Amino acid sequence: MDGRFGVVDKDAFAKLAGIQIVEAGPGRAVARMAIRPEHLNGLGLVHGGAVFTLADVAFAAACNPPGQPTVAINVSISFLKAATAGTLTATCTEDSFGGRIGAYTAHVTDESGQIVAVFHGLAYRRSTGAAATGG
Repeated sequence: MDGRFGVVDKDAFAKLAGIQIVEAGPGRAVARMAIRPEHLNGLGLVHGGAVFTLADVAFAAACNPPGQPTVAINVSISFLKAATAGTLTATCTEDSFGGRIGAYTAHVTDESGQIVAVFHGLAYRRSTGAAATGG
């Protein structure tokens, strides 16, 4: 991450997981993760936590515009297909934002475009002066 993506650039866990933000702007973000051996669980499938982290990082990038710290208040994920190799992409879009609460959906897809997981997140926009704690 190169400084263009605000609070997400400071996400040490995303860096450890090998997640890269491909694009980000208000209400939309795309993140990618090349599957590495350490992403696999005991069955040789991508660990659900790795898939969740990828979706969560895209969510954070989509809901944290510069100067407006936003944090997750509720998230859920549904796993639809197992992945074992290649690159996963999470595309997160804003469904609605009113007042301080926003709703987002991220689709995690494999290289063939098949949906691996669907993530839903609710975000709370903190006051501008508050320190960001993540997305």
